[in-house]
Order: sequence, then structure tokens, then C-alpha cells
Amino acid sequence: MSDLSIQPIESLRHYKGIAFPADVHFRQLLVTGPPGVGKSTMIVTLGGWSEEGYLDLGSKHWWRSEILAVRPREIHLGLPFCGLPHAVSVFDAQFLDCQPLPAIDYGRIVLPPRKRHFFSVDWYRRYVFDFLLPSADLVYERRSERARHSSHPVDAQLSPSICAAQLTVFRDIAEFLHRQGFQVYLRESDDGWLGRFAAEQPSS
Repeated sequence: MSDLSIQPIESLRHYKGIAFPADVHFRQLLVTGPPGVGKSTMIVTLGGWSEEGYLDLGSKHWWRSEILAVRPREIHLGLPFCGLPHAVSVFDAQFLDCQPLPAIDYGRIVLPPRKRHFFSVDWYRRYVFDFLLPSADLVYERRSERARHSSHPVDAQLSPSICAAQLTVFRDIAEFLHRQGFQVYLRESDDGWLGRFAAEQPSS
């Protein structure tokens, strides 16, 4: 990715103390991000679907997945990475055990069809991807604290560099989805700064 600039969202509204873009309905939301960024806390606050969902962006028709039927929803993204035969999450050993960590294989990400007819579904407008991307230092601090209680197996392999790399993966996939025309925005916390990529999306 070319690292598009991000601009703040000026027009906001609040639901249960959490800020959203004024043009977004919270029941469109797919909340995602790497481990330790506050996805579950945000979903609980919103009263959304509390069970975590796994969405493999390399699978056929992922946009029709049953886990997307109830929103807002916390989702873990499965991504295709170069050199790995199957999509994995950034906390899976297949990803973490690679040295160096592999890059996203964008050519294997499956995209929904564009809306061509009045009655066809516009998959690019149906969902809104809400990426939680706080600082790597904050994520490492949060995960180090909960690792002391052994409450989350994903914290078994933990370092500042891993936290930073996982955040980079999600920032890059957010930009990719934006470039394809999906609705994407980014936040540093569930009650903090919100932004969007500044570049124009492709027309659908």
C-alpha cells in the first residue's frame, strides 16, 4: 500500500457515548482490528453481537457469511499472506512463526461483484468497516496486563514489534478495502479520534 493520508471526520454523532460518522448507521458496523485494541469492549457498550466472528477475506462469497447477518459485530479477519497456503489471522502461529513476517497477498483477496442492477445488492455499501487502531505502545501495555492473568491465548507470543506489525497489517488492509470502494473508517479508541482515508474511492 502507498500509505494514503488520513483526514479527520468532522461530522459526528454519538451512540452510547461512542462517536460515529454522521452518515453511518451503527447497525452497519463490522468492528475489527488486531488483538488488544478494544473491539469486545466497544461491542458490549453498543449492545451488539458479543460472539466473535471469523471472516476469511480469501474465501468465496465471504460477504454472504451468516456471521455478518447481525450487526454491529466484532470480527477477526483471516487474510491471505505471501508464502502461506491458507488465510490466517495475525495472531495465528502460521503468521507469527514466519521470519520475517509475511506480507499480505492482495491478489488472493476475493471481492464481491459490483452493483449492476437496481435490485442487486450493493455489498460495498452494506457494511462499514470500523478499524480500531490505537498506538502500538498502548496495545502492548493492554496485552501485557491481561497476559499476566493468562486470559487470552493470543497473548502467548507478545512483543512490542509484534503489536506494531499486527497494527500495520490492519492499517494496510483498511486502505486496500477503501481503495476497492468499501466504507472504511479508523479510530484510535472507542471514544477518541476518527478518520477516513482522504483519497477518492472507485465508483461502483
